[in-house]
Amino acid sequence: MGTQSTPPNFRQISRHDGLFKERVHDAYKSKGKPLEPSVCSQCGAVFHEGRWQWLQAPANAHSLQCPACHRIHDHYPAGFLTMKGEFFRAHREEIMHLVHNHEQRERKEHPLQRIMAEEEKEGATLVTTTDIHLARGIGEALHHAYQGELDFHYNPEQNLLRVSWTH
Repeated sequence: MGTQSTPPNFRQISRHDGLFKERVHDAYKSKGKPLEPSVCSQCGAVFHEGRWQWLQAPANAHSLQCPACHRIHDHYPAGFLTMKGEFFRAHREEIMHLVHNHEQRERKEHPLQRIMAEEEKEGATLVTTTDIHLARGIGEALHHAYQGELDFHYNPEQNLLRVSWTH
């Protein structure tokens, strides 16, 4: 078999070329930055210096709903973490303690990273989150602490991450 050569003055366009990159649409991400200072009418997080923070809200702050509270209100998670397996069922209480501790640590620095809900179904537990990074971080913390099998499925069109941990 011979090798194909590229004709002179011909530029190969890969699928990673910027011309073909589609823009990710996330209805929960602001089109522009909120006015500063702004405070979430639900959770009290303050938008200050370009990011959401846990601060005392200034008297002149604009009131709005932060993206995390918006997702919670709409029941529209960004992250899904499924935990299952014999080891999980045998150590569920300890593992859920790790899950909640991880969320609390992240939430202190990143107010938009929160657990939305937990659901038990057929020996598995589904935890939904307001942010894809929190779901991934919890999954990685579980794998680091207990090993097991960790899988990720990211849907860029919906900015949605599904994490599965089995052990």
